[in-house]
Amino acid sequence: MGAAGLARSSYFCYMFVMTAKLINARDLHNKWMKDSDYALAHAELEDEFVLASAIIAARAAAGLTQAELAKRMNTTQTAIARLEGGKARPSTQTLARIATATGHRLQISFEPVAKRSTRPARRKSA
Repeated sequence: MGAAGLARSSYFCYMFVMTAKLINARDLHNKWMKDSDYALAHAELEDEFVLASAIIAARAAAGLTQAELAKRMNTTQTAIARLEGGKARPSTQTLARIATATGHRLQISFEPVAKRSTRPARRKSA
């Protein structure tokens, strides 16, 4: 599994180690963030994590299980799991359906990104 796949799967699950000790995904993620390849892959997937987390938060705030949300949206629990796992990119129509099913209003915004510093242009001498 590549670093991107590792970043995606570690963010949303718990893992067992050989000793059958349960490891929290956040602890594992923090450990892996020390690896530069993992950290880069995680940064590239940050938008997917934020969106998946927002979907999970909306469902949880509505007090719904994945199955209950799926029923309200006339889809499957598996489809909801894929959205929450970051394995599918929802359309704006799907996001609107999630908002309606969870009693939320969909709001999409564009936020400026930090600009790279640039050197001022030199003035031409006369």
